[in-house]
Amino acid sequence: MNTPMTATQSTEYTPAEQLVVSPVVDGNLFEIGRGFSALSFRESAFAEAMDPLVMVDHYKMTAATFGPHPHAGLSAVSVLFEDTQGRFRNRDTLGNDFDLLPGDLYWLKAGSGIIHDESPRPGSSIHGLQVFVNLPLSSKTSAPESLHVTAQSVPVYEGQGSRVRILLGSSQGLTGQSSPALPMTILDGKLALDGQFSHLLKAGENAWVYAVAGDLQLSISEQTITLHKGQSIAMSALGNGQVQALQIVNSGGEQAHFALFSAQPVAEAFVQKGPFVMASEAEIERIEAEYAAGKLGHLNTLDE
Repeated sequence: MNTPMTATQSTEYTPAEQLVVSPVVDGNLFEIGRGFSALSFRESAFAEAMDPLVMVDHYKMTAATFGPHPHAGLSAVSVLFEDTQGRFRNRDTLGNDFDLLPGDLYWLKAGSGIIHDESPRPGSSIHGLQVFVNLPLSSKTSAPESLHVTAQSVPVYEGQGSRVRILLGSSQGLTGQSSPALPMTILDGKLALDGQFSHLLKAGENAWVYAVAGDLQLSISEQTITLHKGQSIAMSALGNGQVQALQIVNSGGEQAHFALFSAQPVAEAFVQKGPFVMASEAEIERIEAEYAAGKLGHLNTLDE
C-alpha cells in the first residue's frame, strides 16, 4: 500500500533510560474514494516509543485503490484480520503473484527498492493493518525479501478468556515464524468479557498496542492505561535492561480485539517521504530518481 508523496518528515531518536509510555493516540481517519478507509497512526505522535514502526493504518478496502507503487528502505507488512471476506491479490517485482486469505500475514522487506501492488479480488472486503517498519541503515540497500505466513500455520494461544494468534515471534511459550528483517513479535488477540492476556516484553524492546474493537486496560510497571476502540499507545524501555510484563484486560461490555507489536528499536534517525524511509534527504532524492528511471522494476499491468 502506498502513502502520498507529501513533504518529507525527519525523526531523531534519544534512548530512554526508564519506561516511557506515550500519550494515548486516536487514529486519524482518511478515505480514498468509496473503496478505502483507514485510521492512521504515525510514529511522531508516540514520543519516540513506536520505533521500529513508522506508521500503521487500520483499513478496510473493497476496491483497488493505490495501483503498483514503490517501496525502499523499509518493510511493508500486511496483516489480514480473520473477518476479511474474500481474497487480496498480492504482487511484487520479486515475482510473487498470489492471493492473501483471511488471517494471513505478508512481510515485504523492500530494502534497496521494489514495486508492490495489493488489491481486493472482485466482491472481496479486506480488513487489516498495513504497517511500515523501519530498516537499519545497514539494511536499507539490501536485497528485497518476502515472507507469506498463512493463517493455518499461525500458533494460537487460548486461555483466561483470550484467543491470541502469534503471527510472528513468540508469546506465552508459543513461537511463530520469523520476519526476513529485524526480529519482531506480532499478536492478533481477541478477549471475551473479562478476558485477559499477558505478554513479556524482552529487555530493551518497544511495544505498540492498538484497540481494534472494544475497551482495553493495559498494566505495566505499576502504570495502568485505558484504550478505547480506535486508540493506541506505545511504550519504550530502552535503557532499563529488564523484562516487562504487559497485561491486557477486556474492560468493556463486549468482546475486545487488540493488536500488539514488540521489537528492539532501530534507534536511528530517518527521513520518510511517502513509501520511502531513508537515512537522509539526499537518499530520498536518490531513490526517487531511481524509481523515475524505472530501476526498481515494473509490474505487468495487462492482466489487472
